[in-house]
Amino acid sequence: MLKTVLKRILQCIPTVFIVVTFTFILTRMIPGNPAATILGPQASAADIEAMEIKLGLDKPIWQQFVNYILDILHGDFGTSYMYNQPVLRLIAERIPKTLQLTVTSLVIAVILGVAIGMFSALHQYSILDYLFMILALIGVSMPVFWLGLMVVKVFAVDLGWFPATGRGGPELLDMIRHMVLPCLCLATIPMATFARITRSSMLETINSDSIKALRARGIKERSVIMKHAFKNALPPIVTVLGLQIASCFTGAILTENIFAWPGMGTLIVNAITNRDYMLIQGTVLFFAIVFVLVNLVVDLVYMLINPKVSYEGGSK
Repeated sequence: MLKTVLKRILQCIPTVFIVVTFTFILTRMIPGNPAATILGPQASAADIEAMEIKLGLDKPIWQQFVNYILDILHGDFGTSYMYNQPVLRLIAERIPKTLQLTVTSLVIAVILGVAIGMFSALHQYSILDYLFMILALIGVSMPVFWLGLMVVKVFAVDLGWFPATGRGGPELLDMIRHMVLPCLCLATIPMATFARITRSSMLETINSDSIKALRARGIKERSVIMKHAFKNALPPIVTVLGLQIASCFTGAILTENIFAWPGMGTLIVNAITNRDYMLIQGTVLFFAIVFVLVNLVVDLVYMLINPKVSYEGGSK
């Protein structure tokens, strides 16, 4: 196990390096000058030049890149031009709010999606099966930004049931009311995905010869489904879970901006708007590391629940 973990971590290093390189290049391609953005439209050419020197933007691109890599290796993600604070401090302030939104949405999506998928598999070709799968297809096809605007219009503007923006106050009930719409928006696509994958995986499992043999031995149906069929259907669900974690984080960028949720999504958009190179690079690098670690954990969990997969990445 330890050898596998170390091997996977070493395989992730080139991926993170490629992300860092492309992010660095793309940030330099954003139209506009960070120094001019910081100083405002009334700044003189001399002031802009002095600010570029202060920010280190006067140096050749290759030297800026080398300095940035060396800083990362020392645990320094740089200082935000816009906030004049260390990037890691800004991330530490915002990431709990994003996790609050994404983890809640993912838990809702897993519980409801898996339950709907299992129900549809056990009641194949029923009216509810057709209804759930049609709704799941619609849910998978919906763009996050469109869904967010629609739920705001219907539930916040037209009906007035829930607040449209903000995170709410310290009171638990107020915070829950502010979370309802963004969580609904963010959970819809992964919930639909889990429903479809669970249904497909469960149908394949419950129609297998091993499950038929268990039923023939007179084992209770509930035990057959929960202890055997669902366990055998887990590997595809776990694989999709890893992808949906990444999807929820990326979807949070749009969702947070629609609902003015003060998390990583709004931080990234503000950084791009203000040409804050260090903040853009730091947040993208942070997300890349999170995605790599999530995929690593998912791979290891997959190996544990599926003995047919060896720790060297091949089948036994």
